[in-house]
Parts: sequence; structure tokens; C-alpha cells
Amino acid sequence: MMTQKLVVIGAGMASGRVLEHLLETDPDAYDVTLFNAEARGNYNRIMLSPVLSGEKTYDEIVTHDDAWYETHRVTCRFGEHVTKIDRDRKVVIGQHGEVAYDKLLIATGSAPFIIPVPGKDLPGVITYRDLDDTNAMIAAARPGAKAVVIGGGLLGLEAAAGMRKRGMEVTVIHLMGHLLDRQLDPAAGYLLKRELEGRGITVHCKGATKAILGEGKAEAVLLEDGTVYGADLVVMAVGIRPETRLATDAHLEIGRGIVVSDQMVTSDPDILAVGECVEHNKQLFGLVAPLYDQAKIVAKTLLGEDAAFKPVQTATKLKVTGCDLYSAGDFADGEAREDIVFRDPGRGIYKRLVIENDRLVGAVMYGDTGDGPWFFGLIKDATDISDMRDTLIFGSNFQGGAASDPLAAVAALPPEAEICGCNGVSKGKIVTAIAGGATSLDLVRAQTKASSSCGTCTGLVEQLLAATLGDSFVLPTAQPMCKCTDHTHEDVRRLIKAKGLKSIPAVMQELGWKTAGGCASCRPALNYYLLADWPLEYQDDRQSRFVNERNHANIQKDGTYSVVPRMWGGVTTPAELRAIADAADKYNVPMVKVTGGQRIDLLGVKKADLPAMWADLNDAGMVSGHAYSKGLRTVKTCVGTEFCRFGTQDSTGLGIKLEKLLWGSWTPHKVKLAVSGCPRNCAEATCKDIGVICVDSGYEISVAGAAGMEVKETELLCKVATEDEALEIFAAFTQAYRENARYLHRIYKWVAKVGLDWCKATIVDDLENRRALYDRFMLSQSVYQKDPWAEHARPAERPQWGPMADFTLEAAE
Repeated sequence: MMTQKLVVIGAGMASGRVLEHLLETDPDAYDVTLFNAEARGNYNRIMLSPVLSGEKTYDEIVTHDDAWYETHRVTCRFGEHVTKIDRDRKVVIGQHGEVAYDKLLIATGSAPFIIPVPGKDLPGVITYRDLDDTNAMIAAARPGAKAVVIGGGLLGLEAAAGMRKRGMEVTVIHLMGHLLDRQLDPAAGYLLKRELEGRGITVHCKGATKAILGEGKAEAVLLEDGTVYGADLVVMAVGIRPETRLATDAHLEIGRGIVVSDQMVTSDPDILAVGECVEHNKQLFGLVAPLYDQAKIVAKTLLGEDAAFKPVQTATKLKVTGCDLYSAGDFADGEAREDIVFRDPGRGIYKRLVIENDRLVGAVMYGDTGDGPWFFGLIKDATDISDMRDTLIFGSNFQGGAASDPLAAVAALPPEAEICGCNGVSKGKIVTAIAGGATSLDLVRAQTKASSSCGTCTGLVEQLLAATLGDSFVLPTAQPMCKCTDHTHEDVRRLIKAKGLKSIPAVMQELGWKTAGGCASCRPALNYYLLADWPLEYQDDRQSRFVNERNHANIQKDGTYSVVPRMWGGVTTPAELRAIADAADKYNVPMVKVTGGQRIDLLGVKKADLPAMWADLNDAGMVSGHAYSKGLRTVKTCVGTEFCRFGTQDSTGLGIKLEKLLWGSWTPHKVKLAVSGCPRNCAEATCKDIGVICVDSGYEISVAGAAGMEVKETELLCKVATEDEALEIFAAFTQAYRENARYLHRIYKWVAKVGLDWCKATIVDDLENRRALYDRFMLSQSVYQKDPWAEHARPAERPQWGPMADFTLEAAE
């Protein structure tokens, strides 16, 4: 019997799961051809939000890579639109040719709804559905730019949160009275709104969009009530509808979606459909759990097995900008219904249970969702809750009158209780896998897919491991550096010193690295730890640095670079300004910009021009501003006593001395300083990594501020009377940070970990230790305080900055 041909239209999560089931069960049943309009295969769309916010990369959310498709002999037609389905000839016609099928699977997903208002087609108006939309938002995101998100559902809030984390000013416009109105009740919606506003996102509920305004591009959003919000980018996230155009043109039965039977077969017996494009028993589906259930049925149907899709009630566990939300069942008001409500304003916790006829019919939780699966089980099973009514709101742990073992809640769940909503994985399936040898989180993920999608059930899975394995499983307390090692960052730092390890190969050998050469996560960290601990013995490994540090300039989205010369304390001269202007003219710099750190940024410099520009700036007496480095960036100052009527000390002079003391030092993350000449704080010293407020009696030094993705005021470290003591404190504090902090942790994260009291005790109060830290810092500076521009601007270095080959030369005859 000849192998049948299966053509799949759409490489999303639902069709991807179909292929997994199909190929695991009978890999030789079909020759598979997979079309996808996107120029890529299956990736986890649930995780687009972390990509948007910068917490993950696209590579980290890929489900099926090229190797997977090749291994399973799937013919991929990515980046190719299907233009027609010819049912008479049983062929699918793509932009680059047609393919015959015996069975066809339509998995075209859904299309975003565009509200029909004037201006909807302007450039700068986008939707949020796929990686291309995500990349468009990332490209538009720049600090201070304005974004308006129309739609306060889950997608809209994910978009808003991601863009806010990238520094944009974000406004969410929502038509209904509270956010996530389909998943939350008004009380939980209010808490969510308050939380988002606390994170700097403007929320406008009961807002109806009238028009998108702009000349040639989106510039503002006008509401029906006359409110206008400025916008450099408008994101429409007002809903989705099944993508049925191909099916409609093929004359398949269409309702709101592609109508399918219990076996997921359309009105054509040789065509199946799966995912958000389908309609089953007049019901549409958007959550991933029922889509994965559909995928199982599709695979069985394709293999000739009996199976039927039966939708089950689902719960919604959401994660929005660090807020835990959970809803299940029906929480609408009703005459025969009564509520049990728990509120803890101090901790921002809200729980509401809806009771009808001694049965739990709905649950909404905000802030503490640990008992969500237990409540969901009570709803699904229609359990009589009359005997536990008085303690029901406190969860399964309190049934019986008192709190019990922390693992009791998960241990009390029945085997059919759903743990992973994304993949529809029950407690029983996970426990079976654990009993069969899946004794770690990674093994449970591999065997059951629990915790492999959005990750919000990870804690529950780990609790199940602990409850099932007992003392043989220890709940993880610290994550290893990366998958190359079992050691944490802290372990590695301690062992480098204890064992006297002074090279990356030595660390990997002695500490049992699992890979030959490490990875992009551990190599930069190891390089930093070694140069910080052994400044005289260790040779900096340039290839273990990120691209910006390797090239001593910040790469831009078009492949050009930015060049920022250092301006000591934000002070410059006419001669330096002329040199910058001459360089901008000579190298055709498209933008010259004043930065927030009191410097000048030359943007759009070609890589090949970098050494020559550096040489010209060096000739004018200027050095690298290290705007690309994990090290000192800027020391922002006000004019202090030299010009200001209110200045109490020479803030500019101290800022210059600090910058000349600290520049060139490598640190776990970037370091920004500021010196304000009086408590009016014009240099904004109270949101820097280290800041100084000058007062009549001397200098108030504070630390651990933040003004990026997180905003945090500094904490007072000490007060000193003289500049010399301030300089020593700065150097000692920086060295303590260099020696003790985790790579890529800003100062505020490090201080939160070790405690401000520890910093005071070891840096301020212990004078001997302070001097030792200062001396070690100056030893390191004797090696690393040098201008990288001068080194790489030498004629012998310049060829490596040019192109690898010149393809414009004519061939010799």
C-alpha cells in the first residue's frame, strides 16, 4: 500500500501537536507537506509576551526547529501562502506550485479583528498575533515613545506590559468597564488596573475609539468622549475571528468557523480542521488546552482510529506583568447564588467563590491562586461543599480546621485534577510519569508536556515531584548558571577563588562542565568572574563578550553602530564639540543626539568607519564613553557651587573626579552615577546605581536606585564630610559589587540580596576592609583603565573592522 499524502495548511501550535501525535504513533503513515504563511515553523505563541518584553528570545520559544522537521521528513513550504484548495482534483495550490493530497488538514487559526474606524490603515497601526507583530513592536519601542493599545483583554495587556518594559509610554483603551472582563469580575479587574497603573501604564476603561489620527502615519487616538491620546504606535487587540477564507472559497460548510464533526472532519470527508479556525457544536475555541485535545482527535482520525472530541470545562490561569490571576466556572450574579469573598488589601489578594445549591459554580482569584486547581475540581465534579463551607475560601489546606503540610494541597487533589491547563495534563498522568522514572522537572516536561508552555504551573509540578518522591526530591532553591553546569553563579564564583582557577578551560574542566565550550549564557559570565578575581593573571577573552563589548560600540537595528565619547561629569569644551561635529560630517552620521546621561551620541556609524572615527576623536583628547559596556556609563552632575545659587558643594568637580576614578572598570552590569549639588537633586541622583546629594555638612551617598524597566529610589548608605572619603567609599562599594554580585545583576538586585546592612558593615564601618576593597579596585584599574578606542584605532587593527570580501571588483580576463 502506498504511503498517503497529508497536506497541512498552517504551522501553529494546534497543527504542530497533531504532527507530534501522528508521527509518534505511526511515522510512516503519511508523507507530510506543511504550508505556513509565516517564514518559520511552529513556535510557542503563548510565550510571545516574554519575547516582546525582552525576557526571552525567539529561539527560546521555538517548538519545532528545522532539524525536527528534517528528522521527521516533513516537507516545509514556509513563507508561502496557499491561494486555493481544489477539492475536485484534491490539490492544494500555493504561490510556488501545487501539491496533491489524500487528506488535508486546515489549521489556519484566527485573524485579528480590526475595528472599522477612520485611520485604521495608517502606517503605525498593527495587530498582535505573531512574531512579525512582536518584532514590529520591538522595532518601534524606544524610551519615551508613545503606544496606545486598543483592547484590555489578555493579548492587549500582554502587549502593553511588554512595551512598557521596553520604556514606552503606554495607554490601554478598553471598551468595557473593567479589564479582562471575560475572565475577571469587576473587583479583580480593579485590582489589576491598580497594579498596571502602579507600573506606569495608563488605563482608560469605558473608552470607545472614534478615529485614529495622523498625517501619513498614526499620531493619536481619538475617543468618542473627545479624549485624545498621542501615539507613535497603535496596537489593535480587540478580538479575533476564525480564519475561514480558504475554506469558504473551497465551499466547505462555514458557520462562525469551519464546521467540524466530533472527529474533526469538515463537510468534505477528506478534509479535517483544527484549532482556532474551527466551529464544533456552535462553539469556537481560543484557549490552547481544547486545541490540544482537538489535535489528539485529528491524529486518531487520520490513523483510522475511533475518537471523538468532547469539549471540557476549562479554567483560566493568567500571568500579567507579575500578577497572578485565576478564574473558573461561571461567576455572573444570579438570584439563587451567593458569594464568599476574601480580601487582603495589604497583600493585594482577592478571592471570590460563587455558590449555588451547595455547589461551587465559579471562582475568581487575584494575587494568590495556589488553590485554583482544587476549586476547579470542585466545580467540575459538582461536589457538595456544605460540610466545608465555613473554611472553603481558605482552600484545601484548611479543610479540617488548621493549616497542614504545604504539600497537602497538591497531595489532596484527585488524579483527574488538571495541573497544566495549556496541555491538559492531569495530576494522575504526572504522578504516573514520576513513578515511571521522570524524577526531575525537565523529565516530567519531556514525558507529559506539563509546565512546557506558559510555565505558570511549574510550582505545582515541582510540588507533585516532592509529594511523590518524598525526601529523594528537593524543591529547587537556586537555578544553575545554564544547562552546561549544575553549579549556580554563586558556586562558580566561590570555586574559582577556592581552586585558583584562572582560565575558562580550567573552570570548565575542574567544575565538570557538561558541554565542550560552554554557551552564550555561561561564557560571558565566566569571563567576567575571572577578570574580576584575577586582574593580573587572567587575559580578557574578547570572544566571550557580547557583540557590543567586542566591537566597543552599540549595534543598531540596521547593523550600524553608535559612538559615544566620554564627557567627564557631563562637561565638554568648544574644541571637543568641533571634533564631534567634524566626525559627524566626515563619516556622514545620520543622527547626532544628546543623551540623558549628559553626553553626545553619534548614531548610524558604519562598522568599517569605527576605527578611523575613534582615531579622530582620540586626536581631540576624547576616549570611549563605554556606552556599550557592563561598567561605568556616566556620572551625571549639576553645576553645583560654581554657578548655582543653591549649590552647597562642587558637584561638577566631584562628578569629574568620580568618573576619572571609575571609568574603564568592568562590573556585573552597567553602572550609572549622579552628583547633585543640593537637595533639589537636579542631577536625579536618587534613582542611580550610586548617587550623591551634596549638603552643607558634606555628602550623602545612597545606592541601589533604578530608573529603567524597574523604578526604585536609592537607599542611604552613609554621610561623609570630605571628597576624599566619598571617593574611597565609591571605589570600595564598586569593588564589593564586582567581587560579590551575580553577572547581569544590577546594583539594586545585588543590594536586595546581600542587604543594605551588610553593605554598611563591610564598606562603611569596617575601615580596614574598606581600604582593602579600595586597593583591590585600584589594582584592577591599573590593568583595565585604558581606552579601547586607542587600542583598536591602530593601523594594524583596522582591517578586521572592514568587510570580509569586496564583491564589487570585476573579474580578471
